[in-house]
Amino acid sequence: MQQIIFFFIRNKNFLLFALLFFISFTLTLNSHSYHKSKFVTSANFFSGGIYSIKSNITDYFDLREQNNILTEENVRLRSMIVNSTPENEVDTTIQGLKNYDIVSARVINNNYSKTKNNLTLDKGESHGLKIDMGVISSEGVVGIINSTSGNYASVQSVLNTNSQVVAKFKKSNHFGTLLWDTKKPNIVQLTEIPRIAPVALGDTIVTDSKSTIFPEGILIGTVRNFERDLDQDYYHIDIALFTDMTSVKHVYVISNNVAEEIQQLEQKVEDEEQ
Repeated sequence: MQQIIFFFIRNKNFLLFALLFFISFTLTLNSHSYHKSKFVTSANFFSGGIYSIKSNITDYFDLREQNNILTEENVRLRSMIVNSTPENEVDTTIQGLKNYDIVSARVINNNYSKTKNNLTLDKGESHGLKIDMGVISSEGVVGIINSTSGNYASVQSVLNTNSQVVAKFKKSNHFGTLLWDTKKPNIVQLTEIPRIAPVALGDTIVTDSKSTIFPEGILIGTVRNFERDLDQDYYHIDIALFTDMTSVKHVYVISNNVAEEIQQLEQKVEDEEQ
């Protein structure tokens, strides 16, 4: 104990300097958005590099499984093309992507056991990625980009209490909001579905066109369970995700080419009505 006290006495000047430097650095970040954004970007770059090395090692031992997944996806896409006709081009998912650019990326870090989970991608601003771009897998929705650096991007997973995705029933077009109650990594909740909507186990849930982030018709999951209290006007619906969020590796980032035009038009209408 005495040696610890002597250590602080001998190094009191340095320790005082370090404490004051830390306080001033923290105050600078909190009071200047520019400095804070640069710090966050640098942190993303550093952590992204570490995640990339880790992912390269783990991917080496996971090649067979990932190749099988990619092979299955290629078979599915080829089948869709072969079975397409001029009157019915492939399916609504492909048609919905006509105004979107697509960039493939690899997941180098993934969380699914927290309440606010995120994924890290090996692509960033230098590859055209920006905040609020949608991220999907070959099976369905994954999340939305919430931060970027030069070569990496962070994705707010659908397994995040801050995540809200506009979703609808494929069969009826009744739509609501997709949320997560944090209980299971393969089950999310669909809210705001009115009691007049026809709901059945196994119904397919897809993205709705009311958002400029995801195109209409991207797969999300199927109805696992639903219930409604007699005194309520809305269902409580559990959705089993198509995408296995605990093992997702290869994803696609989608960018809406007309999002800015739509947002400007909606803002103009909103301003005129005020």
